[in-house]
Amino acid sequence: MAKKSYYYAQLEAVAQEMRADPDMVYYYEYQKPTTIGPDGKVFDLVGEFGDLRTSGRGWPIDESWIAGVAIGMAAAGSKAIARLPSMAQIFAIEYVYNQAGKLRSMTGGQASMPFVLWVDGAGRRRGSAGQHTDVGAEAMFANLPGVKVVAPSNAYDAKGLLISAIRDPDPVVYLDYPEVKSGSQPDVPDEAYELPLGEAVVRNKGSHLTLVAWAPATVDAGRAVAQLAKTGISVEFIDPRSLKPLDVDTIVTSARKTRRLLVVEHGHYTAGFGAHVVAEVAQALPGVKTRRIAFPDVPGPGAAGMMSWLRPDAPKIVDAAKQLVRA
Repeated sequence: MAKKSYYYAQLEAVAQEMRADPDMVYYYEYQKPTTIGPDGKVFDLVGEFGDLRTSGRGWPIDESWIAGVAIGMAAAGSKAIARLPSMAQIFAIEYVYNQAGKLRSMTGGQASMPFVLWVDGAGRRRGSAGQHTDVGAEAMFANLPGVKVVAPSNAYDAKGLLISAIRDPDPVVYLDYPEVKSGSQPDVPDEAYELPLGEAVVRNKGSHLTLVAWAPATVDAGRAVAQLAKTGISVEFIDPRSLKPLDVDTIVTSARKTRRLLVVEHGHYTAGFGAHVVAEVAQALPGVKTRRIAFPDVPGPGAAGMMSWLRPDAPKIVDAAKQLVRA
């Protein structure tokens, strides 16, 4: 176990899986396949695995090519990662929807699709306006049959979920949001390890309210839980980590105890993934009080002040929780 940066933990996962499988490939556009390790030395995937198994120092800006060739490699039996920026993930949608997600079903389980679409997510913070501040693609990808979706919120989860995604026989969309990469991180084991897909984690135990939030909303949710505790409101905070499959049992068990559910996401309100979480609990526990808050149905603004006004931050979560407890 050691303190490692979020990005180092991710590249360590990729390297360990590539060492274990000489056919595995890691393709990307312009993201650096290097970082500084805990020992201060440069960790370099290209230097270790070469240009054929990586994109070298960067391929041209052609997201359709990157996604297509990676999925082609996976269809041929090689584990493959295609890493795309958030504003370009849509170029992969045809391959994921029509090919990757359906291959196992169409072949009666004879063929697997060990493919990871690694989406370098944007964030609800000051940026280059709408195209570079979008969050919430989990709702779009979760709707696709045969596709799994994960959203890690710390370095430990980032490594474990990435390894599980690489080893999974189905395509997995791995959402990588910037807000969760800074600040204090948990220790990360040196060896390869898996975190099961479909297994949530209870970040804080409580009795008055169940709060469900996933990256990138976990940062503000954690702050809100601490603030609410000071007012006497005990919050059970659940981070799903895996959105599809979703650990409904853990969420329902908590909501059965608290009888109140607040779901927070940075995706857009209409048809956001939070609506699915609320629906699952409402079906299992009729009469439970529910509420969800999300980003409004508008493109992210470039102005920091406007973004702060729209984002479901800690003060908004605290206010929603208080209203729900009083209801």
